[in-house]
Amino acid sequence: MALVSEHIEVDTRDRILEVAERLFRQIGYQKTTVGDIAKELRMSPANVYRFFESKKAIHQAVARGLMGEVELEAQRIVAKPGPVKERFRELLTTINRMNTERYVGDNKLHEMVAIAMEEDWDVCVAHMECIAGVIGQMIAQGVASGEFEAPDLQLASLCACTAMIRFFHPQMIAQCATKPGPTIDQMIDFVIAGLSPRH
Repeated sequence: MALVSEHIEVDTRDRILEVAERLFRQIGYQKTTVGDIAKELRMSPANVYRFFESKKAIHQAVARGLMGEVELEAQRIVAKPGPVKERFRELLTTINRMNTERYVGDNKLHEMVAIAMEEDWDVCVAHMECIAGVIGQMIAQGVASGEFEAPDLQLASLCACTAMIRFFHPQMIAQCATKPGPTIDQMIDFVIAGLSPRH
């Protein structure tokens, strides 16, 4: 019986997050109340609070889910076989594409991410650390295959992330879209050149 009730609890939690994300997209994070989420689910706000202690906790879980999708895809690319330079380019363009699709064309979700960034939530920090770690893994693979040269892997990973920030950070993607600057391919070429062995 415990397993069944546990499964129902997980299912209810997932449904709350699904509805919350939909409402955040439709009417915006600021305007959405726990009452709105409860009403959509035909349950009482008290029942929602059984699963999440606050609207902020729901927001964090939704943000975590969206960031988690990007992390999973990044890890999938790192685990693939094939030349590192090609996969490294795919990794960097995929992070940019997924962040652009999720947040930039969608003003309501963009607002949600802006709030998360401003409040410097642990979820954002953990996500940035995860992405830096995945990039570090890929650079390590390149060093092992002889495609890259990086005496200090952690520094190389931080430099690559910093170079790509206008293509990774949702607010910067939006703000830089119409401003002059290198294209994503030019920036990736620059990063790869910096990592390539000096002959």
